[in-house]
Amino acid sequence: MSKVEPPVRTRRDSATPMPSTLEARGIRAVGFHDLGGDPGFKLAMHRAGERWYLYTAHLWRSGWSVIDVTDPTAPEHLTLIPGPPHTWTLQVQASDGSLITSLERPPEGWGVERPDLAEEGVLIWDIASDPVKPRLLGVHRTGGYGTHRNYYAGGDLVYLAAGLPGLAGRALQIVDISDPSSPQEVGRWSWPGQDGAVNETLESYMHGPAYVEGDLAYVSFGRVGLVILDVSDPSSPHLVGHLSFGHLGSRVGCHSAIPLEGRPLLIVNSEALEERPSAEWNYAFVVDVSDPSRPVVVEHLPAPVAPPGAQSSYHERGGRFGPHNQHHHQGHPALKSSSNTIYMTWFNAGLRVFDVTDPGAPRETAYYVPVDPERRRGPLPARLATQFEDVLVDARGFVYCTDKNHGLFILEPGEL
Repeated sequence: MSKVEPPVRTRRDSATPMPSTLEARGIRAVGFHDLGGDPGFKLAMHRAGERWYLYTAHLWRSGWSVIDVTDPTAPEHLTLIPGPPHTWTLQVQASDGSLITSLERPPEGWGVERPDLAEEGVLIWDIASDPVKPRLLGVHRTGGYGTHRNYYAGGDLVYLAAGLPGLAGRALQIVDISDPSSPQEVGRWSWPGQDGAVNETLESYMHGPAYVEGDLAYVSFGRVGLVILDVSDPSSPHLVGHLSFGHLGSRVGCHSAIPLEGRPLLIVNSEALEERPSAEWNYAFVVDVSDPSRPVVVEHLPAPVAPPGAQSSYHERGGRFGPHNQHHHQGHPALKSSSNTIYMTWFNAGLRVFDVTDPGAPRETAYYVPVDPERRRGPLPARLATQFEDVLVDARGFVYCTDKNHGLFILEPGEL
């Protein structure tokens, strides 16, 4: 099925104490784990009875970990699942007792020795039977270079940002996993022109995920911008609306498009790509989708500013500075819903929290930035610096953040 080894029950105590706080307001660190020296990347949550389990992909190694965060002040690393060699395994999605993990060919320069030998697609796991030792049920191959940012909120359908044969850049592929041992494509959608030559400029490139609410999928489509699709018939998705952001932001373009629960609004952001110093200007917009055929930018989230007395501005520090990942609630009962509060990682500016009760006047309400890591775990960034990657907030209000070279931080809203 795949070159994935069975899960290994291995408690790994954190060998690194919690890093000191550099800058914080309205939120504090309550727990930390260095994940055995293998920093995490994307995050997913599963609750089984009174136990809370966090699933994390790793950035500088292929594989996934299971961490018991029932007591957020003392996270326990329980299981390491080795992934296929030479493969990026960055994305994890958990719902309905299933775990969906991505397989992808990594680009050069990310510490992978033979990316040409990478596996691709997604793996489907059972975590209902034993959350600590996921059981591999099936694999879906895209036939291309794999999947990146996928969406699964339970049920039979998975929405993949997939590298598909004959298409330049990634496109949407909808897959039925009702029989996880034999997943079947039921539909796909690509931007006009993606079936042309190799897309060196990433002008037509689905970053993903395709965030699905009701009959609509809100898709972050790289330089194309925000794409809104009708997926009421999964076999025939069709375009409803489109909003271009031109050449704002990095060449990744539109990175995420996440709906606010119960409101006709999205938070849409690019991804900072260039390391400092750089003239690259990235965005994080509030977008009105009350008319999905005509999405409109309302306002920009305020850019983080280092507090008075800080040693340097974020522009002067090493690594990237700019938006990256948002908390994805996805209607998941173990995750915090988002209607007014936005949690977003901002690379060397750590975690930023925004209030968008008034979408025309968003304001920053909290932030957390640790000291820079002292030990390098991977080749990036060139100058060692804090680089917060993903964020997830559980239904209890605890906030989980990963960092390229630190590990896993667990935060709690509240004054220092």
